[in-house]
Amino acid sequence: MAASLSLLPPRPEPNAMADLQDEPQAAFAAHTAYTATTASTAETVPVGPGSEGAEDTPAPVAGSALERAVALLSVHPVADGHNTLVWTLRQSPYHDIETPDSGVDTDIPRLRAGGVGAQFWSLLPPREAAAADQVVADTLDQIDVALALMRRYPDGLCLALTADDMADARNRGRIASFLGPVPGRALTDSLGALRAFHALGVRILAPAGAPWAREDLSPFGHEVVKEMNRLAMLVDLTGCTPEVACQLAGASKAPVIVSHTAAAALNPHPGNVTDEVLLALRAAQGLAMVTFDAAQTGDSLHAVADHVEHVRAVAGPDCVGLGATFGTEPGVPRPTGLTDPSGYPRLIAELLERGWSETDLALLTWGNAQRVLRDAEFTARAAQHRRPA
Repeated sequence: MAASLSLLPPRPEPNAMADLQDEPQAAFAAHTAYTATTASTAETVPVGPGSEGAEDTPAPVAGSALERAVALLSVHPVADGHNTLVWTLRQSPYHDIETPDSGVDTDIPRLRAGGVGAQFWSLLPPREAAAADQVVADTLDQIDVALALMRRYPDGLCLALTADDMADARNRGRIASFLGPVPGRALTDSLGALRAFHALGVRILAPAGAPWAREDLSPFGHEVVKEMNRLAMLVDLTGCTPEVACQLAGASKAPVIVSHTAAAALNPHPGNVTDEVLLALRAAQGLAMVTFDAAQTGDSLHAVADHVEHVRAVAGPDCVGLGATFGTEPGVPRPTGLTDPSGYPRLIAELLERGWSETDLALLTWGNAQRVLRDAEFTARAAQHRRPA
């Protein structure tokens, strides 16, 4: 597919109060009337951000762990850090994600059934392009497909550029959609390219594989991080060596993230982060988002919960999130019970049964991701204020 740059769709007009507060609006319920079905029974219970009567702070709910999970997700939906659907749709554009589609694991009904209120759409190609110009072309193609996705499904998806956009999309019954990460190689040693990606709506960049972030963070790499801080773009440490990941976390004045990972202490998979990196994230007030890739976590919901708990224990409750890495066609191994986004309530129920407080779960699903975005924006405002005219 040839890369064709499309103008950004117009940003949604926020409701009168939605840009000033994060509380769900009553109108949201009309867009989120979906159900979650337990794996073992035919019982269905309402789930989804913005359900009627939701308050910003959830009250304890009597009933099963799954019912409590559903109630919590109705107020504090999942901000998922990684989904590869854009690449899948680029290869197979016939999928209609507005209706359940067995040919792909992500569609709007299943995102709603899982209580997903924000999604980071990965623009990383799954293969390593041989030439830098091919990386740029692939990235531009992916941006074009992602923006087309927002235009095609305006009632379900809403382009988000800021933390306020994230809250406003939730309040209006849409899934806030962030573009990124894009590969660091796509910069081709140009800060102008970084600014161009930002202008197209990209808010996350992954340095892994870039010449300036391989064995060490080069002087140009430091300039990239500085400019990303000024633009309020998030640095994604996914795929970086522990040494470079720690250097990036230390160089950035804004929090950094790992958009999809698991704990290397539990499974020494090359894509999993070490405790050293988790401690660096804790110091930087960053965010490690746990994947549902069975190769990284193990093949059960229980194993995924173990990784979530390890990340929380090392990095702290303010630095753990979820980045499932859905968005593929059939055949990718998934943990039992977490085969598509509708499984999120089951994971939250498992953590409730392990004694997690609703406060910590609200941070895991929504609060930590929104806080990282707000902190990056605060850092950007401070940097722009200091920048000489």
